[in-house]
Amino acid sequence: MTSPDFDPFGEAGVDFAPPVLSRRRELSATSARSLLLTVLGEFVLPRDEAVWTQVLLDVLGELGVEQKSGRQALARTAAEGLLSSDRSGRRVRWSLTATGHQLLSAGAQRIYSFGSSPSGWDGRWLVLLVSVPESRRQLRHRLRTRLAWAGLGTPAPGVWLSPDPGKQAEVAEVIHELALEEVTSSFVGAFGQIGKERELVAQAWNLAGVEAAYQDFIATFSAAEPSTPKDVLRDQIHLVHAWRRFPFLDPRLPTELLPGGWAGAKAAALFHERHERWDAVARRHWHSLLDSAG
Repeated sequence: MTSPDFDPFGEAGVDFAPPVLSRRRELSATSARSLLLTVLGEFVLPRDEAVWTQVLLDVLGELGVEQKSGRQALARTAAEGLLSSDRSGRRVRWSLTATGHQLLSAGAQRIYSFGSSPSGWDGRWLVLLVSVPESRRQLRHRLRTRLAWAGLGTPAPGVWLSPDPGKQAEVAEVIHELALEEVTSSFVGAFGQIGKERELVAQAWNLAGVEAAYQDFIATFSAAEPSTPKDVLRDQIHLVHAWRRFPFLDPRLPTELLPGGWAGAKAAALFHERHERWDAVARRHWHSLLDSAG
């Protein structure tokens, strides 16, 4: 996913736990919109076809979203320029705009490629020093969101770092877009003789929280055995919805910097295995819903 000024998936990184598949509950407007974007990215984007309102509301309903929240999510997503609508009599159908197509395509690429083993590490760090006054809270929030999305961690106020110096071009683009060049400096080099790298990592990233999220993901989807096409569609959406948070949460550190027995690789293998297993059935059921809606 490109680095957006708003989080296109809702409050990414706030809720570590994946959904409990058997629990139906009324979701907040933010969660409803986030689930809608998962549905659009997984099923509407590949064929780029218009979908009737009721199909989307019915699918969201199976995910625990009340119709009112579903309609609000559609209206909000359209207001953001990601969806357009056309009317046929009293019925409305929705299509992705060029912006929506671009955003979700970039997101899909990042989601489905995430989890591959990091390449070998040469021991160098990218360190970013950036000074934003506390009074400019909105700018500080945008900077924090963008840099965290790029995988950087912050061990101290105004200090950001990554063990991937190749991210410097991406970071430079963020700094340019936020007009922070005059208050930013970057350095690339090896760790010095003072301190310990693992302690720095513990200060910069909440790896315990990410590990817990991976363990919850594994527990939830290892136990998921949908028996009907409707259930497969529901669980496939939950699977992608839960997984798509990890590119934001997990900085993909080199193996040398990770705790022993890191659950990320196991979670990635489970995601790809379940997604492949459920994909054909989920898509057939989705297309049957489109066909029945006429």
